[in-house]
Amino acid sequence: MYPAKFDYYRAASVQEAIQLLQDHEDAKLLAGGHSLIPAMKLRLAQPPAIIDIGRIAELKGVSHDNGSIKIGALTVHADVAASNVLKSNCPLLAEAASNVGDRQVRHKGTIGGNIAHADPASDMPAAILALGGTIHLIGPSGRRQVAAADFFIDLLATDLHEDEVLTAIEVPAQSGKTGSCYLKFEHPASGYAVCGAAAVVTLNDDGACAGASLCFNGVTATPHNASAVTNALVGQALDDAAIDKAVDANLSISDPMGDMHASGPYRIELAKTFAKRALKLARDRA
Repeated sequence: MYPAKFDYYRAASVQEAIQLLQDHEDAKLLAGGHSLIPAMKLRLAQPPAIIDIGRIAELKGVSHDNGSIKIGALTVHADVAASNVLKSNCPLLAEAASNVGDRQVRHKGTIGGNIAHADPASDMPAAILALGGTIHLIGPSGRRQVAAADFFIDLLATDLHEDEVLTAIEVPAQSGKTGSCYLKFEHPASGYAVCGAAAVVTLNDDGACAGASLCFNGVTATPHNASAVTNALVGQALDDAAIDKAVDANLSISDPMGDMHASGPYRIELAKTFAKRALKLARDRA
């Protein structure tokens, strides 16, 4: 299939990309292209202009400073998965990135494009939400930061404005007795998550839960934060029975997605199963 006609521009800097977005109404940014190009081929998206930002070096790489880790928006999933900085200080992101698509997708698709597209079945948004991440944006009015909890608005909709560029994702470095885990039940053909669970668990010195987070992708239109489950775990001794009880008693998903691949009730049952598995593995890794 062939896309509709469009004008192509290659931005050499973030500021040039912002200017091009202002000059061309309804233009779209092209990073890795794994979301935009298929939509254009199917003519589900017909932007009049494409602004290629894929060669802007300042938007690539992983850095660690003052207890936080920043990942440039153009960092491909394979580099996120292989990053020693992330493996040592934030292994959840590396693990989630290693689950994205297949090898070809991971070497071309970018973390920023993944987040900006906000596909509910993508692996990265739930992990970033579970980590309490921050999304860095820049536009004509300057820079701003948006908490991951506020960034994902609806199905394929985010707080990224039409004239802004997503520049980086920032997450706190792991500290103390903290473990994490990302697991998913994937569609066998596409690799997309029918249900994915990202869990982070921190233990205090006596082995009780000092803090935890649990987020899902693939189950609802936006990443789902199961805070009621993790609130019930704080202060508890995290044996298997306590985790099972917290999930069974507190996991509530009121508006699950349903489609030809899995009904809403089935996705909820998957969420319960994968929540327990992810929390237990995160505990064991703490």
